[in-house]
Amino acid sequence: MAVLSVSRRTVARSVRALGVVSASAALAIGVAGSAAACNITEFSAEAKCVGDKGVITVTDKDPAGVPATITVFLQDKQVGEQVVKGTAEGTTITFEEDWKPNAEYRIHVDAKPYVDEDIKPNLVTPATACKTEEKPPVEEEPKPAPTPSESSSTPAEEPEPTPSESESESTAPADTSSNAPSPAGESNLAETGADSNTGLIAGIAVALVVAGGGAVFFGMRRRGANSQR
Repeated sequence: MAVLSVSRRTVARSVRALGVVSASAALAIGVAGSAAACNITEFSAEAKCVGDKGVITVTDKDPAGVPATITVFLQDKQVGEQVVKGTAEGTTITFEEDWKPNAEYRIHVDAKPYVDEDIKPNLVTPATACKTEEKPPVEEEPKPAPTPSESSSTPAEEPEPTPSESESESTAPADTSSNAPSPAGESNLAETGADSNTGLIAGIAVALVVAGGGAVFFGMRRRGANSQR
């Protein structure tokens, strides 16, 4: 009877120990399964350029493939929302977002019942935009107007006379008034430089000279006769 009671106690202790081990293993497997199912560390975000357009990509490396809803915010304004089912190699989704340099985005992951939080830290875009702004064309400065001294130093070219003008200047019309004959009286007056009264005055002067000479002649003759007496 004593041997039988000992065996029962031993079996009971063994069963209890086995139950504790099984419970611990089940708890460990459950925790491990939860950890392997989905974790926020399996998600990553990046700002990229596709040509001259900006995009934001989110990659899910969840081997369990738990569906997760990804929501992108810019200053509490929702930019977009998509569902991703991860893989061990990683599944990437793309949000078309023409982001600005040094902008900060918040990426939220909702994979129930495992994850409901943001990717840390927030996504900050690069300092250089995807499309470079075109520089405006440089306007040429207007050239300064020439000063009066410069304009006076270079005399203007005189226009060459046309053939008609040169011929008219070289062959001037003859003066018809000088070639036409004039009356005798007018020609004498033109040569002496006097009018018609000049001839009369000259005749009177000659008569006076003759009369005076005659008077002198008769006077001298009279004096000679008186001296002879």
